[in-house]
Amino acid sequence: MAFKNFKLDTDADGIVLVTWDTPGRSMNVLDETSVTELEEIIKQTSADAAVKGVVITSGKEALCAGADLSMLEGMSKQYADMLKAKGEEAANQVLFDQSRRFSQVFRNIETSGKPWAAAINGLALGGGFELTLSCHYRVAADNPKTRLGLPEIKVGLFPGAGGTQRVPRIVSPQDAMQLLLKGEAINVARAKALNLIHAIVPAADLIQSAKDWIKGGGKAIAPWDEKGFKLPGGPVFSKNGMMMFPAGNAIYRRETYDNYPAARAIMSCVYEGLQLPIDAALRVESRYFTRILRSKEAAAMIRSLFLSMQELNKGARRPQNVPPTKVKKLAIIGAGFMGASVGYVSARAGIDVVLIDRDQASADKGKGHAKAVIDDLIKKGRAKESDSEAILGRITATADYNVLKDCDLIIEAVFEDRKVKAETYAKAQPLLKPDAIFASNTSTLPINSLAEEFRDQGKFIGIHFFSPVEKMMLVEIIVGKNTNDVALATALDYVRVIGKTPIVVNDSRGFFANRCVLRFTAEGLEMLMEGVPPAMIENTAKMAGMPVGPLSLSDEVALDLVLKIMKATEADLGANAIDQSQKKLLVEMVEKQGRFGRKNGKGFYDYPEKGKGQKSLWTELAGLQSKHLDPDTLDIEEMKQRFLVVQAVEAARTVEDHVITDMREADVGSILGFGFAPFTGGTLSYIDFMGTKKFVELCRKLEAKYGSRFTPPKLLVEMAAKGETFYGRFPPKKLAEKAA
Repeated sequence: MAFKNFKLDTDADGIVLVTWDTPGRSMNVLDETSVTELEEIIKQTSADAAVKGVVITSGKEALCAGADLSMLEGMSKQYADMLKAKGEEAANQVLFDQSRRFSQVFRNIETSGKPWAAAINGLALGGGFELTLSCHYRVAADNPKTRLGLPEIKVGLFPGAGGTQRVPRIVSPQDAMQLLLKGEAINVARAKALNLIHAIVPAADLIQSAKDWIKGGGKAIAPWDEKGFKLPGGPVFSKNGMMMFPAGNAIYRRETYDNYPAARAIMSCVYEGLQLPIDAALRVESRYFTRILRSKEAAAMIRSLFLSMQELNKGARRPQNVPPTKVKKLAIIGAGFMGASVGYVSARAGIDVVLIDRDQASADKGKGHAKAVIDDLIKKGRAKESDSEAILGRITATADYNVLKDCDLIIEAVFEDRKVKAETYAKAQPLLKPDAIFASNTSTLPINSLAEEFRDQGKFIGIHFFSPVEKMMLVEIIVGKNTNDVALATALDYVRVIGKTPIVVNDSRGFFANRCVLRFTAEGLEMLMEGVPPAMIENTAKMAGMPVGPLSLSDEVALDLVLKIMKATEADLGANAIDQSQKKLLVEMVEKQGRFGRKNGKGFYDYPEKGKGQKSLWTELAGLQSKHLDPDTLDIEEMKQRFLVVQAVEAARTVEDHVITDMREADVGSILGFGFAPFTGGTLSYIDFMGTKKFVELCRKLEAKYGSRFTPPKLLVEMAAKGETFYGRFPPKKLAEKAA
């Protein structure tokens, strides 16, 4: 039988080399076809007495990136159809049988009676790594880029093809839980230290090394199938086990607030599975996997954090009529913290960067920031001296605007002040080459009003980075009413080169991300003024799924900046456009108390000097509250809902206002931009999975109690009446050509 995904070569010693090389794809993935073919290969090689063993490797740079998640999404849809047609029991059985498939095929490798060796030539993640774990021997090429791991938890799933059972039978339960619950990939040296792979050899010797193991009498039996096998961490009900599992539960609660069913399932799989023989343990894993596959959290996270993110990264919103563009030289006007950081990530991606500031000293300081970032990475062993030289060699610091003459893209990152920006544009415009694109990194000022200062508005666009730029993966691209397709394509191509995920939004004050996240921080201030204890505000927000509390986030943004935004909004739109009591609180904090946030070491929190302890809530904060509510009388669930609903209803307004035109961008943007509870799938998925009718009812309840910020927009009320969802009413456009 000829295989589509695998090539088989048998050598004179009877060793079969199975090379996995899926045609038309840059990466091997586990899907229905590849697993069916693998099953057939196991059958053929097991039945052939002439076969002495099997080596599996990849014909591509990586071994395998994991399972095809669109296939899993399809299984969930099939389950929903089956549920309607044949009822829960039949649907559950079909899903259970389907989801066990990989697990059973991998188990067949272990029990095939023939020694299997995995020759890992590159990246092996998720199901790809689980495949190697089911082989009797694992050897990896010495490749600094190779990463091994089980990242399923990051998309609301867990390793369902044996990962939760084989890993804790190889490494200690503590190390196993780290690998499974954090989903971080590790390098080959770490994998070898943990015994997850048996050997590391030069790439040229990889296949021979795997074959030599077979020729040397490699055993076709997994350690856990041998009589007398002992778990590396000892039995569950032992002194070690009791030190691990109760503490593990506490850590799980602290880290997840029980918002992630997949994380809880991992804990259960390991705890229950380690008390059983491997076949029964794998069955337990499959039962939990089937349950998680049916969860709304998995459906939401797969859609937003994998499928949608992949589509946006591949250019789903790029104008197809514009040929590829390339930014060879980038100018950044304003070498402050933000501008310097944008310069660093651009130079790291191979782009020549010019940092321009009002004087040479300020420009040099900006370049110094890039040096500090690289030095820190070198200290941590994550970069080499040669990287530092290359990156810094691409950055030029200057006060001379004449360097703009040969720049393809200019990003303005000056102070958030219309007058300062207008002066910058006046100075820069006469020096731009005819096809240069000009972008503003403004975080709130409308692009259309800034573009009025610009002669050719077609080439003017917003490129909004999030701080800290080095870590934040989102870039918000803001299209003005006159921005042309070339400017949009250039911005998208540039963002792709620097390795960020773009969302494209239409212009409005605060665009998308800041409109939503400022609702979150404002809700925290509302609670503070209502008399809710500050610690309870922070903890409840984290319980709702936010990465930090609203008071902490306000400090990070900077209280003086929040006040500045408020004052600018009031100046432009009038006194009713802002909450006057919140303004009063911020005036007290900023102008009277001199508390600006983290940047000056004091805001809602007090910040100790670096290395001298943790931040703590300002002890006198309660003194600014006119009343103090008894925490025992407060409804925690309602507080959690307030934090999420106030952001989600604002996201719905951005759809009604045509700021968001692609639902994927609201979901991906809300998770990557401001950490909106990832288990929900993002702001609009939160509404969709709750149901628009139920969400509008919740809005009405909160509106009656707390005011108009919870009022659902007309669009949402109309959708609720028809039982529509955002993804149903506004289905995202797929790229014409199927991306590889």
